[in-house]
Amino acid sequence: MAVSHQTMLLLIKFRICGNLRYLSHAETLKLLQRACVRAAERAGDERNWSIAYSGGFNPHPKLSLPLPRPVGVESDDELLCLGIQSRRQSGSGRESFDTEAFRAGLSGQLPDGCELLSVGIAERKTSVQPSRATYVLTVRGQYLNENLKTMIERLLASESLSLKRQMDAKGLRFKDVDVRGFLESIELDDTNKNQMRITIVCKIGPAGTIRVDEILKLLEVEQDMLASPVRRTNVEWQIGGSQRLESESPADFGAVGRGFFGE
Repeated sequence: MAVSHQTMLLLIKFRICGNLRYLSHAETLKLLQRACVRAAERAGDERNWSIAYSGGFNPHPKLSLPLPRPVGVESDDELLCLGIQSRRQSGSGRESFDTEAFRAGLSGQLPDGCELLSVGIAERKTSVQPSRATYVLTVRGQYLNENLKTMIERLLASESLSLKRQMDAKGLRFKDVDVRGFLESIELDDTNKNQMRITIVCKIGPAGTIRVDEILKLLEVEQDMLASPVRRTNVEWQIGGSQRLESESPADFGAVGRGFFGE
């Protein structure tokens, strides 16, 4: 029976926590790239897939993280888009690719603090675009006061919230940005007197989104007031322009919304 090659896109959801939260976007991408290469090498002749590479004089693996994670932030809902070449016999369909075997192989190559949650398959021209993200701040109980509650009410009641956004690493360039349109909701849970949870839902679109450091600035919350690291608990994704991929508990921003293989 003839063997053919099919290019497909894997949507790999994973969690980042612990010291790995200090990895930059580029460092996280490099970690995942190396893990995928090792998983392919370890599978040997038994695997029915290989990583897809770009063309040209300097080919590189086709993988991306469509929503960069801020340094220092833990996340329960990260998404890696990985292009692969799947080998299959004629007459068999896409279902012949064993996602569970792939998941087991890749999981074994990931360090502590990076947990693979699920592996899905999408068409090769699928676009992947984040539309909402949820962040949780856990603040020490001694900082709970009426001023914080009033601050949240004032922010949500405001028609505009202008901030100076730093545009370079050296802090020499700034831009005035109105972030009110990116804030969908802010909820305070103070039922636990030892610590309180602030849940922020942010909109993400072509104009960007609000940054975590800007959220902390608006709430006047300092790092030493936090009982645990800031956590991104949920991301809502638009897959292929209409299909929604949302967690139950994915390249630079410029690439979001295009077909993964640039077609």
